Amino acid sequence: MDKTLAAAQIIAAARRNRTRLGALSSDIAPRDEAEGYRIQRAARDLLLPHFGAMVGYKIGCTSAVMQQYLKIPHPCAGSVFAKGVHDSGVSLPSNDFVRVGVECEIAVRLGQDLPAAQAPFTADSVARAIEAYHPAIEIVDERYVDWQTLGAATLVADDFYAAGCVLGAPVARSAVPDLLKVVGRAIINDVEVSRGTGADVLGHPHNPLAWLANHLAADGKGLRAGQIVLTGSLVKTIWLNAGDKVTMELSQLGAVHAAFS
Repeated sequence: MDKTLAAAQIIAAARRNRTRLGALSSDIAPRDEAEGYRIQRAARDLLLPHFGAMVGYKIGCTSAVMQQYLKIPHPCAGSVFAKGVHDSGVSLPSNDFVRVGVECEIAVRLGQDLPAAQAPFTADSVARAIEAYHPAIEIVDERYVDWQTLGAATLVADDFYAAGCVLGAPVARSAVPDLLKVVGRAIINDVEVSRGTGADVLGHPHNPLAWLANHLAADGKGLRAGQIVLTGSLVKTIWLNAGDKVTMELSQLGAVHAAFS
């Protein structure tokens, strides 16, 4: 069997069964992140029947606090599936995850395609393709035996912790505030536990979007109108307990709420 498919089958089975993923055997483990993304695409095809259509991307490691936490000094991308996208106020079972966590994010919804032929992209050029912004909770899942021993390539192959998102009400591009000054507050059970700003995400949330568009274009792929992109966490991941209630407040963008029963 092709080693990319063999690795993808193991990853997809662990996701479907909510079992912890251990290190892949040396004959199929990705040797670098390029191989990790190839495995990711193969695993995505296997997961579509379970999680629904792919509706966008998440970008991890876009802030200094997350790069230091994960010891990965650059962004990494993962998939967002339809069944993982929820409206503000949702209540989700904690046992749907191995170890659920949340992050405070600014999400964008694209109104125009960003095809590979238009690369290279800049923060300004991708900004023109944005239709709306959402205050967002990214849902992440630490579904690993020991993430510190897996390496970035295998984490990429497994969509880099991605487990979905909760979106607040959209804010049209024409009405969006200065994103550098947006303050994100992570509130768990009515207590603020962390905060960050839009400037913490690679200097501006449009920079991760440009990185993603260029990353995809290098492989001949593009972003499409209607897709959601989570641009990265303003705060360090917050790991939850059953019964926790989560609010992410993003000044001038709004708030988004979720509970994990």
